This record gives sequence, structure tokens and C-alpha cells, in this order.
Amino acid sequence: MKNIIQYKHRKVLVLGLARSGVSAASLLHKLGAFVTVNDQQPFSENPEAQGLLEQGIKVICGSHPVELLDEGFELVVKNPGIPYENPMIKKAQDLMIPIITEVELAYQISDAPIIGITGTNGKTTTTTIIHHMLNEMSPNKSLLAGNIGFPGSEVAEKATTDQYIAMELSSFQLMGIRTFCPKIAVITNIYEAHLDYHKTRDEYVKAKWRIQENQTKNEFLVVNWDQDELRNMTKRTKAKVIPFSPTQKLAEGAYVKDGNIMFYDEVIGNRDDILLPGEHNLENILASIAVAKICDVSNEQIMHILETFKGVEHRTQFVKELNGRKFYNDSKATNILATQSALSGFNKPVVLLAGGLDRGTQFDELKPFFKNVKTLIVFGETAEKIGRVGKEAGVDVHRVHDVTAAVPLAYQLSNPGDIILLSPACASWDQYRTFEVRGRAFMDAIEELPDEVEK
Repeated sequence: MKNIIQYKHRKVLVLGLARSGVSAASLLHKLGAFVTVNDQQPFSENPEAQGLLEQGIKVICGSHPVELLDEGFELVVKNPGIPYENPMIKKAQDLMIPIITEVELAYQISDAPIIGITGTNGKTTTTTIIHHMLNEMSPNKSLLAGNIGFPGSEVAEKATTDQYIAMELSSFQLMGIRTFCPKIAVITNIYEAHLDYHKTRDEYVKAKWRIQENQTKNEFLVVNWDQDELRNMTKRTKAKVIPFSPTQKLAEGAYVKDGNIMFYDEVIGNRDDILLPGEHNLENILASIAVAKICDVSNEQIMHILETFKGVEHRTQFVKELNGRKFYNDSKATNILATQSALSGFNKPVVLLAGGLDRGTQFDELKPFFKNVKTLIVFGETAEKIGRVGKEAGVDVHRVHDVTAAVPLAYQLSNPGDIILLSPACASWDQYRTFEVRGRAFMDAIEELPDEVEK
């Protein structure tokens, strides 16, 4: 890692822990900063804070005392999930204390070039495919980081100049950058999302667009050419734009022509050889190919990944088949568009499990995608809202408490040949700490189906 000195003897507040906060605090401590960590979780229930205290880092737990900011901090490193309306953040802004997120630290210390991937949907799948394609070229050529579950600063500490960091980036993380500049930036798509955090669509789009704000003509921006909004926004970037489109024949970039996957005028391989199903995944694949070609991955190496890659956990993930029923875990579908994409990928009868955190969204946009949904099982805060849409679409609707209760009922109401799909269209936080926890609850419940179910 780069041995930067800008934080030596500076007072830094790390606000909020989780894995990224722990990583940021530890890194800043190594860089010579005077670090204070503040987390809402009580110290006795906070093993992360206990571990930081053992390193000699000052820890304050149990609340966010606004008066803490009177201690003369020169920087705040904010957990991405903490909103800017938080009193601590608002006071830090009033005091003109710089506020960053942990990915900014990762960029500052990284010897490895960063490939940053953002977008409303497809980030995790695209990041994972890019990671596998680069590692097909050379083992450990790529390291995963960011919103995909590996703190960027922790990964950047270990990364070397001959590696890449494939970093998934949320809008929350991008709001806290200052100098962050990926060698390659990818925007998979932009739709309306996270308005409970960003308040307006314009603010959400601005946050996503920040991924390219420090790029120059020496960096690349891979962008979805099927979205007029993104296409128009590229007029304002200094980066070299590489478009991709699953629907248009392009003069440059990644696209489909006569059943072949193309990059510029070069045939990469046949579309029919791609294992990962769904039209929405074709966007992710084309974006990944564009990155791989920029990084000099061969066509044979690219196609080997596309012929074998089955998908990522919790993202239209095939779980298992029981007595003719196929179970799919799409717990990462935390918004309506993601569930629309999942439903459009199946042409068999579907038993859909949906529901979760109520962000004030109505779900009428799902109705046209219910044509193959025979049964809808709803749960969580949005159960009534989604159930209403299902009934209006003529779907048989049932309500249960949670995912664990939904699985045996889904099996009971299904027939051989049906798809049983968890695709909630909502965040998990009303009942589950993360979408991963929700997805694992789904898979655990499948394993708990009684033996006679399989006969």
C-alpha cells in the first residue's frame, strides 16, 4: 500500500462501525492518526468496538453524542448507511469538517488500479463476472472489494501494482468521495431507488455520477447505451467512453450482432453459449466484457467464464430442485426493478415470495410482470401493498410472517414444473439485518422441508 502521511497526528472520527468502519479505523491508526470510533451499539454487545479498543483506539459506544464533535476533529469517516440528516453529520457539516466514506481511504492507499462498478441493478453480478474474467487471465489478478462485502481499505492494504481491485460502489459510498478516481468506471444502469435516503431522484443520480468526476482522458467510463439519460450524461465526462448495449448494434463498445457477442468489430463468442440466464444479465455480461477487453483478457478466457458462471449468491441464485420444483434465491432484489428483471427471466409458473421494508413505495409497476405468477406469498411491512397488486393482477395471494414461514407454504401451493422464487422487491431491514441474512433464511427453510416432501 502507499505509505501516505496526510493523516499522521490528525484527529479523525470514525462514525459507525460494521466491517468498513472497523477497517477504516484500523487503517487510520496504522497511518498515525488519533482515531476515535463512535458506534450506536452498546460496547458490551459490540465485539468490533472491543477489538478496536484492544488496538489502542478510543471507542465511544451506545449513542452518537453531538458534543463529541467539540473535540476538534479534522476528518469524519462516515458509515455509508448513516444519512446526512443525522445530527452528528449535520454538526460536522456546520463545523466544516470534511466527511468521507471508507472507499476514499481505499483509493488513497491503493497501489492497484481500481475498477469501480455502480448502478441501480446488476452491480454485484457485474463486479463478480469482471473479477472472474481477470482471474482467468492470471490467478489473483483481481481482488473483490466494496459494497460486495469486502471493505475497500482492507483490500487495498494488500493489493499490489500488478493486480486490479474490482470494487462494487453504492450511491451512499460515492457521496463520500473527494479524490477517488477509478481506472475504469462502470455504470450498469440508473433507475429510481433509495429515495428514503437521497430524497429526490436527481440527488440519487448525482451520487451515482460521482464515480467519474475525477476521471481524465486516461481513464475509461463503461456505460449503458440503452439509457438516454446516461448517454446524454456522457457528454459531460472527461473519461474515454465505452458503451454497451444488448439491443443496439454499436459502432464501438460491447453489443450483440447476429447472435454473437461483439466488442467493436471483433466476435467474442456466441450468445447461446452463455450459461447465465435472463435478458437483464446480458447487460451485466456486456459491461463485464468491455472491462475485460480494456484489461487485455483474451476472448477464450472471457468465454470460458461465460460458459461456466452460474450467478452470484442471493441474485437469482439457483438453490435446488425438489420433486420438480426449482427454488431460486433473489434476496438481493431490494427494489421493484430487480424483481421485474427476475420475473422476466422465467417463462414457467412462478410462486413468488415478496415483501420487506416499507419505504413508501407503491408496487403497481410489478403488475405487468405477474403474467407467469400463479401464487404470491407476502410478508413484512409491505405485505398489504404488494398483496393488493397481486390481487388486482388476478394472482392467488397469501400472507405469512416471514421468509421462513413462506417456504413450506410455497411448496404446498406449488406443482412439479413450478418456479419458487424469493424476489422481495424491498430491502430487508424490517425483519433481517441484511439481504444476505434473508437469503440464507430462505435457503435454510428449503433444507428444513420435511423428508416426505421429496418423495
